[in-house]
Amino acid sequence: MKKILFILSLLICGTAFSQILSSNLEKKTIALGEINRFIVKIDNLNGKQVSSAAKNELLPFHFEEIKDSIGQNQNSYERRIEFSVYEEGKFKIPELEFSVDGQVLKTIPYEIDVINTAQKADQINDIMKNKEVKLDPKDYWELYKFYILAALAVIALIIAVVMIIKWGRKAKSSPVVATNQTLKELDSLKKKKYIEGGDFRSFYVELIDISRAFITKQYHLPAEVLLTDDLIDVMKKNNTISQENEKIVEEVFLRGDLVKFAKTFPDQVTMEKDFSDISDFVRRSSKDLEFENLRKDV
Repeated sequence: MKKILFILSLLICGTAFSQILSSNLEKKTIALGEINRFIVKIDNLNGKQVSSAAKNELLPFHFEEIKDSIGQNQNSYERRIEFSVYEEGKFKIPELEFSVDGQVLKTIPYEIDVINTAQKADQINDIMKNKEVKLDPKDYWELYKFYILAALAVIALIIAVVMIIKWGRKAKSSPVVATNQTLKELDSLKKKKYIEGGDFRSFYVELIDISRAFITKQYHLPAEVLLTDDLIDVMKKNNTISQENEKIVEEVFLRGDLVKFAKTFPDQVTMEKDFSDISDFVRRSSKDLEFENLRKDV
């Protein structure tokens, strides 16, 4: 008898000091978007702390939690969740765990039936009528300013690239650039002392090569690939080089051909004159081009 009383006393004491968890689901069937409530209570805490999932993270993902409030005092804990579901079908709230000082308590699972209460014949009206909003230029600027600024930046970049390419090409093909470069080459030829040394063949070979390259670059004629007679004919038909310059080129090139084949042996005075004439021709070439541009404009 004493043993029975002792066991009953232990049970009564254990019940008196153990925590009691209860849960309640307000509705088992709800309409799409309807608010439902789920409540969890734990009693007999005796100052113990309760831990569970963070706010708005207790229910599975189909459940759209609207409000999640937690209240706790010395002896009780209560958690109230308001939620809605926006899909038709059956959805489960599984066992949910709550830890009381390391002791895990679980709720019972629930099943909710979500139905669409709207009928095909029902007329669906907007909650609020659409409202027209008038926008002034400032509003449009605020809406689209980044697109406008980006478009202007792209246009400016394109213009800058085109100008750089155009200017670069113009600078590289400038008559002044070709003239200065050729005068430097002629100066280098002069320093080789072919005239003073009587090396007329080397002198005329290099002088004519420099002249052919210059005519090709400055006048855009195929001087480097044409024979002398053909080049003279092209220059006269092209009518780009002045008659004075044509005469110089013709005389020097024909004499150079004779020198190459050892049919003539020019003296130092003739070589000096041919060098000077070609140098003058190179310097005067810009006037030929200016005249040609004026003729085209007319």
